[in-house]
Amino acid sequence: MENLVRSIKFPLFFDTERLKNDLSKIIDKNWTAHYNARDYTGEWTSIALMSESGKSDQIYASPVSEKLVPTEILNSCTYFQEILDSLLFEKTAVRLLRLAVGAEVKPHSDNCLGYEDGCFRLHIPVITNSEVEFILDGNRLVMNEGECWYIDANFTHSVANRGNADRIHLVIDGLRNAWTDELFFKEAKPDGFIKPEATISDEQKRLMIAELQRMNTPAALELLKTLE
Repeated sequence: MENLVRSIKFPLFFDTERLKNDLSKIIDKNWTAHYNARDYTGEWTSIALMSESGKSDQIYASPVSEKLVPTEILNSCTYFQEILDSLLFEKTAVRLLRLAVGAEVKPHSDNCLGYEDGCFRLHIPVITNSEVEFILDGNRLVMNEGECWYIDANFTHSVANRGNADRIHLVIDGLRNAWTDELFFKEAKPDGFIKPEATISDEQKRLMIAELQRMNTPAALELLKTLE
């Protein structure tokens, strides 16, 4: 476990002014409360830039999603689109996640979101502050605006916004391929990506089953068999 990669700060840097300019175009749109209601206190909301339906309120993240299409939100955000075009892998979720002042996401772990699973999650902070406490496997990560981070969400993590401004990240889930292998393995050895034993809570399982049933695609139904 000691040698397993928990996170990577990639040598990718995005223009903070352009990030915030795109955000300003959609900050007053309707943001959807995060579906894992038991996992947080305060306000934790999201808006999708890509989804299966093309609707910005479809914020559920799943590695078995059908091909995503831009939402009406992304159409006005040229820099977000430029970033997505530069990341050469299939996306399974593209969202902005906003943690309001005083809000906290409780310690939890996600399922099948380590690079070793064939899928992964990237964080690009758009707005943050020094009082945000992101804890991953017992260690605090400081992610600054414009940076790009990989987080192995299979490990227990939590976040608290103790600052005086909302914290907003562009969060991108994707599928591993040769391009991402080159990106990841420049920063960490391949043997650092070995799947740890992971557990899933009853509530997480219930939410996953409900969403997979709603999706009703062949891939979703196949995964549903393993959960039930």
